[in-house]
Amino acid sequence: MCIKKVNQNSKIVRLTIILLLIFACKQENLTAQHSALTPVEFNSPQLVRMAVMGHIGEPSMNYPPYRIGADGSPEVLPGTGSITYNFRTGDTAVNLAGDHVEPAVTLVHPNGRASAESRGLNVLSCIGNEAVVITGNAVGSRGYVIGKHGGAEHVMVDFAEEGVLERLNLGDRMHIYAYGTGMKLTNIEGVKAMNVSPKLMEALTEAGMGITREGKLHIGVAVKVPAKIMGSGLGQNHSYSGDYDIQLFDEQVVEEYNLNSLRFGDIVAIIDADSSFGRIFKTGAVTIGVITHSGSIIAGHGPGVTTLFTSTTGNIEPVIDSNANLKNLLFK
Repeated sequence: MCIKKVNQNSKIVRLTIILLLIFACKQENLTAQHSALTPVEFNSPQLVRMAVMGHIGEPSMNYPPYRIGADGSPEVLPGTGSITYNFRTGDTAVNLAGDHVEPAVTLVHPNGRASAESRGLNVLSCIGNEAVVITGNAVGSRGYVIGKHGGAEHVMVDFAEEGVLERLNLGDRMHIYAYGTGMKLTNIEGVKAMNVSPKLMEALTEAGMGITREGKLHIGVAVKVPAKIMGSGLGQNHSYSGDYDIQLFDEQVVEEYNLNSLRFGDIVAIIDADSSFGRIFKTGAVTIGVITHSGSIIAGHGPGVTTLFTSTTGNIEPVIDSNANLKNLLFK
């Protein structure tokens, strides 16, 4: 009996040692891989930091309030605008009873979405820019820009501090330190940056982003998306505001690419997509973006992606990383 116990204990010890060695090797390989990467450089001294402003927008509904699904069925669902308390950065963007829902807090410009001031808010706000509440019960609370929604021309903001959303009211104003528009990557060829703040660049670099020996932008992404299922947002002549949508109506593609796992704030790669001068399908191109609004039942629509990096020549190397989300990058 004692011999059996000794043998069992020996097996457990050996197994533990093997697992520890495997883990150590993986960590060593990961460290070696990161050390082989060159940090991305950009024109930081040239970037202009200025203020833009928005207030918390109210939700709205058409009349009648039905949305017609891709299968022809009508549904009434929550949509854009407002303060969304229970779906925020890191939460599912797919498994919720809503349509184009925007996570956390939605900002609009008081002059209306078609105004020049609204375009200023949307183009100049970059993912990772700091936002400060300047009116209402949550004055002084600080968060980050997490998304931009085209058509509605909304900017979304979330907060790390607990209880901020509960203190906010519709109409409260926020001051955004807009910083990042005009960014150019200076030590890599064929990759264009847009909608990216220096804060997010720093966080991505800490998470393993860098330039490979072959001169490609190595970056972690939660999922890879084929450009063939991209929808609403195509046809725009620039990608410096707004987003375009991942259609989730083909079950086979959704399963193959694990698209039901999409979360608000996920960094994603769109394969064969170029966003350099508007959004197009182009074989070999790669676009990196962030999930900014929820899925939709409407034909041609789905979770929205705001562009961060794009390469016409495919000079981007996306690698799957389940931690590639703004919650881990900005709110850790």
